[in-house]
Amino acid sequence: MAEIRIHNLHKAFADFTAVKDSSFVVNDGEFFCLLGPSGCGKTTTLRMIAGLELPTSGSIFLGNEDVTFKRASARDIAFVFQMFALYPHMTVRQNIAFPLVSQGVPRAEIEQRVAQAASTLHITHLLKRSVSGLTSGDRQRVALGRAIVRQPLAFMMDEPLGALDAEFRELMCQELRALHDRLGATTVYVTHDQREAMSMADKIAIMNQGVIEQLGAPQEIYERPASVFVADFMGSPAMNFLPVNAALARGATTLPLGDIALNIPAVADDVSQRPLLYGVRPEHIRLSADAPLRAEVVGVEYLGNCQIVTLNTAAGGTLRAKVGVQTRAVRGDQVGLELDGSEMTLFDQASGRAIRTARDDIALSTVGTRKVAHG
Repeated sequence: MAEIRIHNLHKAFADFTAVKDSSFVVNDGEFFCLLGPSGCGKTTTLRMIAGLELPTSGSIFLGNEDVTFKRASARDIAFVFQMFALYPHMTVRQNIAFPLVSQGVPRAEIEQRVAQAASTLHITHLLKRSVSGLTSGDRQRVALGRAIVRQPLAFMMDEPLGALDAEFRELMCQELRALHDRLGATTVYVTHDQREAMSMADKIAIMNQGVIEQLGAPQEIYERPASVFVADFMGSPAMNFLPVNAALARGATTLPLGDIALNIPAVADDVSQRPLLYGVRPEHIRLSADAPLRAEVVGVEYLGNCQIVTLNTAAGGTLRAKVGVQTRAVRGDQVGLELDGSEMTLFDQASGRAIRTARDDIALSTVGTRKVAHG
């Protein structure tokens, strides 16, 4: 396996720029996800790494070798496509063996490597079957087997679970991650599904309009979103946002929201001249009869192990709270809200970028709210 290094990768199609000066490193043996909505540039980036597209500029290193303008066949990379790309007239064995046959590998070695790949994927019993009669899940395993049998330096996977139903997709996520751990493979995986990325990846690059908005471990990205886009894209339900109608100086430790002031980690940036957004995750909101921030319940979604409660607040916005099933919430109720100020994120409204606070450096205990005095 090998490290993959991308430096200032750029791809333009006539007047349209698909990828804008992306730089990142995929460590040897890492499961790396390119995550983002349709059209964000993630598949184009993957295809350039694999050699299926040539970049307009920038460089791609596989190990210590510059492969930027090498053909795909010269990169020792295996590609797994969303729609399997299998040969329907061949058996499972023939499909898995095809890359080795094309390379002229001796028959005895082909048999050994096909058997090993089939055993790893638990499809040995299917080797004599035609792929045309297989389920979608088994076809995906055959496609993975065809990639594994090559023993490449790295695996590229372009939404390989996209054609599966939701229940089977969840199972395949577990199997793919377990397979990755067994092989120790360097893997670059493209998906638009945040749950797939969060459940499998060691590191995630979130892309938007050809740009990498944030790069980091799943927990880091979820808890410390670098932009409004990332905060909104990650999480279900997404992060809540409320406008802040007050100036905050560097070092400020309270945030006015309607008739209350929320204690927050000290603001590390000078944002006294910038309109801000306050962001809080649904699980960091608690319903409380005595809390000073008031809201009306306008929707309740019961999910078995929790409830998603939609609330219109006196602070001038709508919030969604993720609360326990034991919490009473009925449409039309007037309730109080407790917001966990230690878990909040501030954003610059103009740029959408996160504002630094002391929360970025130290763990703070949960803080409450107090009543604002009006003169």
